[in-house]
Amino acid sequence: MDTQTTQGVQVTVTTNYLPDYSSPGQQHFVFAYKITIQNNSEFTVKLLRRYWQIFDSNGTVREVEGEGVVGQQPVLEPGDSHQYVSGCNLKTGIGKMLGNYTMERLVDGKQFTVNIPEFVLIVPYKLN
Repeated sequence: MDTQTTQGVQVTVTTNYLPDYSSPGQQHFVFAYKITIQNNSEFTVKLLRRYWQIFDSNGTVREVEGEGVVGQQPVLEPGDSHQYVSGCNLKTGIGKMLGNYTMERLVDGKQFTVNIPEFVLIVPYKLN
């Protein structure tokens, strides 16, 4: 589990390798990641955008950006949390992701960046 807090917004990530959706012989490795966003600030915030960098151990780097997360732009009151699951595919069994969210404080419209902690994606048998 990886956690990082920016301006009172805590982001926690857990990952899972999905062997049933992967084909190692075809260089296709699928991972799921679960993100929990906890608003520990004193302001109501809205998640506007996401930005990801996805690194594969073969040297490939991909960038993904867009509105919201999995089709939603959640609004979080102080103390609220939002959780979602998404996925990523790699051509190797080892990689990592990192990124950020663009958030908005609803009280004054101020936008700010919340960092997503860097996390590794690794096939369990690579750890042996």
